[in-house]
Amino acid sequence: MLVSAFILGIAGSIHCAGMCGPIAFMLPLGQSKGFVKAFRVFLYHFGRLLSYSILGLFFGIIGKSLHLFGLQQTLSIIIGVLMVLWIFFPIQRIKYFSFTKPLYMIISKVKTALGKELTKKTPDTFLTIGFLNGFLPCGLVYMAVFGAIAIGQIWQGGLYMTFFGIGTIPLMTVMVYVSNFLSGSVRQQLQKAIPVVVVIIGLLFIIRGMGLGIPYLSPKPVTETVSAGFECR
Repeated sequence: MLVSAFILGIAGSIHCAGMCGPIAFMLPLGQSKGFVKAFRVFLYHFGRLLSYSILGLFFGIIGKSLHLFGLQQTLSIIIGVLMVLWIFFPIQRIKYFSFTKPLYMIISKVKTALGKELTKKTPDTFLTIGFLNGFLPCGLVYMAVFGAIAIGQIWQGGLYMTFFGIGTIPLMTVMVYVSNFLSGSVRQQLQKAIPVVVVIIGLLFIIRGMGLGIPYLSPKPVTETVSAGFECR
């Protein structure tokens, strides 16, 4: 399933370029070139991966807790269904629900802190910008979070989000070095592929939760038999 996170990151990097591209363009790189510029871009990506990993570990804990209650198979199916439904339920609508207001207040503070960091030019700025960037709302990040929960293991949840972040790095790096490298029509065509990828990954989670006995893809649930037999002498 970690491969699905990487594929989601690659496929969703076009979306990420649209959402986070402006931030990449605004990185305070100045006149830096060569190794210095590459190192600063590396710090930016490392900051994003760090925040994604933290999110993965956090939601991995939730997945692990549900796994301990024997809900891993059911959870995988639910997550898969949510991924599919998410395509038909735009993320923009969520902010109108009252229970999301505290979340959007936190996001607002993150954006404020990010804006302040973009005005600085110290070496640690790029790490901080990337770290804060990783916590900004994004539909593809939410999909990866769903996957981290469905994995049902803490460290694997962190790895799932990390692999997702790694998948976004190539295109985001190109965005830093070359602007407007894709025409509008090409971007539109690539954007159409994102829902297809999300639905496919959602279906994979559903199949995984069904326990069909398919190695690596849909293993059967592991059940333990405890014998209560004993001998009296």
